Amino acid sequence: MPKKNIRPRPKRRAPAEHASGDERYLTLDRTIRQFGHQKDALLEVLNIAQQSFGYLSEDLLIYISQQLNVSLARVYGVATFYHLFTFTPLGKNNCIVCTGTACHVKGADEIVSTLTEAYQLNPGETTPDGLFSLTTARCLGSCGLAPVIVWQNQVQGKETATHMLDIVQEQLAQEKVNS
Repeated sequence: MPKKNIRPRPKRRAPAEHASGDERYLTLDRTIRQFGHQKDALLEVLNIAQQSFGYLSEDLLIYISQQLNVSLARVYGVATFYHLFTFTPLGKNNCIVCTGTACHVKGADEIVSTLTEAYQLNPGETTPDGLFSLTTARCLGSCGLAPVIVWQNQVQGKETATHMLDIVQEQLAQEKVNS
């Protein structure tokens, strides 16, 4: 019997586009594959999802639950335990104010109330123009720098309400000029 010319199958490549049409899922899928769809990767997958999408929507939590074969209750439980995960879109500029004991004693409440009054929003809300969000965290673990805020993903310590208001006003004015 003559030998057939058998060619090896080409290796499958990841699709250039996710079935949903949203390319952010490609990054998430790559992370899930990297961790072998292991349940232990839940926290890392949630972190990548938050970075990619900006927040964790209900659909995204369901997707992660299915991909890791973890109950939706567990995914939601982990996501709600950590204060840096959010379930609503944040503004372009986000201010996280630590409200832990040391920060509270050193004036974090004054920072929150000053920003709340200036922008007519409560912690956890975003301005109507989508430029600014104010959030709080139970503790950021930098008690020696109290009161601590995270502004533009940078930890800033020994902040005051007046200084934070100046920083936010300056940034938002610049955003409006550039748009």
